[in-house]
Amino acid sequence: MSSKARLLGRIFAAGSLLVAVAISRPAHAGGGYFILGYGPLAGQSAGTSAAIGFDGFAGASNPAKLTMTDDRLDLDVILFNPYRRISRSGSADPDYNFTTTSKNSLFVLPEVGYAHRINDRFSWGVSLYGNGGLNTEYHGDTGVAGSNRNPAVCGDRPGNFFGGCGKLGFDLSQIILAPTLAWKIADGYSVGISPLLAFQQFKAYGLQAFQGISASPDHVTNQGYERSFGGGVRVGLFGRVTPWLDVGAAYSSKVYFQDFDDYRGLIADEGSFDIPANFSVGFGIRPAHGVTIGGDIQRIFFNSIPALANGVSNSVSNPPNDPFGSRNGTGFHWNNVTTYRLALAWNSTERLTLRIGGAYGHHPTNGNDANSTSLNLFAPNATWQGTLGGSWALTKSSELHAAYGRYMVSDIDGDSATDALGIGGKESIDPHVNTFLLGYTRHIGR
Repeated sequence: MSSKARLLGRIFAAGSLLVAVAISRPAHAGGGYFILGYGPLAGQSAGTSAAIGFDGFAGASNPAKLTMTDDRLDLDVILFNPYRRISRSGSADPDYNFTTTSKNSLFVLPEVGYAHRINDRFSWGVSLYGNGGLNTEYHGDTGVAGSNRNPAVCGDRPGNFFGGCGKLGFDLSQIILAPTLAWKIADGYSVGISPLLAFQQFKAYGLQAFQGISASPDHVTNQGYERSFGGGVRVGLFGRVTPWLDVGAAYSSKVYFQDFDDYRGLIADEGSFDIPANFSVGFGIRPAHGVTIGGDIQRIFFNSIPALANGVSNSVSNPPNDPFGSRNGTGFHWNNVTTYRLALAWNSTERLTLRIGGAYGHHPTNGNDANSTSLNLFAPNATWQGTLGGSWALTKSSELHAAYGRYMVSDIDGDSATDALGIGGKESIDPHVNTFLLGYTRHIGR
């Protein structure tokens, strides 16, 4: 067997391991739908990657960048350490004035990227990466027997935070395989394309109180994991405009998934849960030797997905016409979001490159009213994120990477959507997330 064949075998073995690990330990994305950045370089740069960060993860950011990348294999592991505490006060039922903290506080997400230059014009590669963010597990309850809001199912068990019984939470994870082809259309200018082959799994539990206002009461909660497959495409452009200026742009279509039939009574539009379309534009400037400054603007079209865009109180306030699971049923009430990113890389020595990055994106909800608050306790969105890290060349053909990231989230505090369940009051969440990245790069042929 040739060395290249053995290498490809290792890549696919690593990919299989990624899928197995990510399925068993879904990643938390700091409350958002996408993680901050994909790969060891973007992970050090607050996700800035439209025109900088030439590694094997071009398929996850801008496929056209692949022509600027050497032959390489990138492996990394991201550790997510989230903290989420929710509380309620002023409830119509004093038993429901309590605080509970999510139990799952560490998630592991491996990633794999590979790049190979076919000739002077064409390059190909593959990226394997994940998304997540709706992963919470609240064990707190009222402590009062019979206080749940669905005694036909829950008996005399205490009510959890939303009036169901048992632990309360969502669990979503997604894996995306992005084979990539890029080609130079002129000196310094490239285009690229990445089919997006996707897998996702989801489960929800503790939402028995919503069964009575669902279009399909037996498909709301506690159905275990359901899995579905989907597909989309990402295209990109890259240009080296001058020796000191690069520009890049990429567009990702919606990733269309099979419906979650087992949760068609919970997720709006009969269990439809696609990844929204998005685009990015960015620049890379080299103002001095060994210094690169990069910036991105990304736009995500959350309002094209009913499960994300519909109002939180839709089903609670109008169950005859808009029950859970219907086209206009309850969602997260997210608007489209624009995120701004800025990063700096400095080759401080021949072997060490230091990076720092920051990102800002406004909260996607429409405010802190009853139509925006309750479900977002499961998925608080980061407003500011910051990262710092570095890459150390062990040899000419290998590098180590490390980074730390912090998701800084403004507290969510607003009216509850549970008045119709006899709960109501004010709800809030106090979240933050720390991330740690460890990575390794093998430069092939050096």
